[in-house]
Amino acid sequence: MANEAYQTTKSEFNSNGGQILLYYIGDVLYGVEIQYITEIISVSPITVVPRVPSFIKGVINIRGKVIPVISVRAKINKPEIPYDDKTCIIIVDINDLTVGLIVDSVREISTVLPTDTCTAPDYKQANEDQYVKSIIDSGGEIKQLLDVHKLILE
Repeated sequence: MANEAYQTTKSEFNSNGGQILLYYIGDVLYGVEIQYITEIISVSPITVVPRVPSFIKGVINIRGKVIPVISVRAKINKPEIPYDDKTCIIIVDINDLTVGLIVDSVREISTVLPTDTCTAPDYKQANEDQYVKSIIDSGGEIKQLLDVHKLILE
């Protein structure tokens, strides 16, 4: 993905399944619904903004538009690591708000069937921040679909 941006096609993810973009934070595979994604870019210079929560790394300029950038690692309480050539920023649009999500690497777009999903655990502290929307078990792998609304808006 380095130095290349690509546009995604919009298809809604719902109870009938749909498409998600899979990405890594460490060795854990996460997903975000494709309908929210505008593009994926390599990490560009981030301008630090004072007095913002620690998960907000600053802002970037994309074609004249200033966009806040959030570290998904920091938001889900994972330790920060240095960016490398696989680190990407996923640009998402939620309710007319455009935000960049920094992830360790992007894997692929995957089609998810309704039979592959189950609700996220709600046992004690298992999903404490409620960021995990559902668990996807397909192709012999477990993936966590994050609730992009809660991730960004809370």
